[in-house]
Amino acid sequence: MSGGDTHGLRLAQVPHLGHIQLYTYSVTPGRRAPAPAPERAAELIASYRPPSLSETAARFARQATAACAPQSPERAKALLFACGKLGAFASAAGLEPVPQVCLHPSVIERFIVTAGRELSARRAGRCALGPPPVPLPRQRAKAPYSAAQIAAYLALADAQPTRGRRMRAAALICLGAGAGLTGADLRQVRGSDVACRSGGVIAEVRGARPRIVPVLSRYHDLLLASAGFAGTALVTGGRDPARRNVTTPLIRSLAGGADLPRLDTGRLRMTWLADCAQHLGLATFMAAAGITCSQRLGDLIAALDPADEAQAVALLGGTR
Repeated sequence: MSGGDTHGLRLAQVPHLGHIQLYTYSVTPGRRAPAPAPERAAELIASYRPPSLSETAARFARQATAACAPQSPERAKALLFACGKLGAFASAAGLEPVPQVCLHPSVIERFIVTAGRELSARRAGRCALGPPPVPLPRQRAKAPYSAAQIAAYLALADAQPTRGRRMRAAALICLGAGAGLTGADLRQVRGSDVACRSGGVIAEVRGARPRIVPVLSRYHDLLLASAGFAGTALVTGGRDPARRNVTTPLIRSLAGGADLPRLDTGRLRMTWLADCAQHLGLATFMAAAGITCSQRLGDLIAALDPADEAQAVALLGGTR
């Protein structure tokens, strides 16, 4: 029929009503396939100009989000929102709203603590600035041993069945609680590395962090005897210091039941640290200075030069 519905006959031939949508799509002119998700994300970033943000903050959000190259519009929206908040925070704090400044880890952490609730800003910093620093362990320090417990462990060492076992067990306790050595530093000490010098007794550490450690005075005689017995050999026994189980038999033998559990070299080191802090009056100093964060203390020490060997021996209670 002239001038009528030219699709009438074809529509009447559609076998099932469920096919009508498919037919309608096939005869609709100008329909294009949607753009790939990365392209839509890029378009979204380029057009990001929210009225709630200043142009400076919005420009920073576009730059930081584009550096992350999000692969979907949803991810782009999340990053734009978080980076926009970060840019506004930086502008209010007087920082230059550029990725090199605002995406620094310290700025992002400050933003999260004070104003941020979205962790996407942290992810943006990782994308733009590369991998984050290796996190430091945050575990609590182990409790140091008491003087009575150390005396009990030394008594157990003295009760070992052979002289060699007695000397090695005593050296393990003296180097741990008297010099703070643990792990590879402890296993690598030879008898020749222990010497009377600078008015006290020192232990030379040859591991990954070579250094001279003054030994606390209460452990001098026993450690010197153990070192003399070892000579040029390893004071805790074994032939290869790279073996991780060299000290295991010694530690297993230094257990006295429920009242004296298996020896922990980490607690021996904490015992040395606590004794040195007591000698230095560290708790008194920190209380007087109002310092409660070890990070501040580390920043302070980084600008100071350590004392020489003789001063260290005298300062850390290593004089004879």
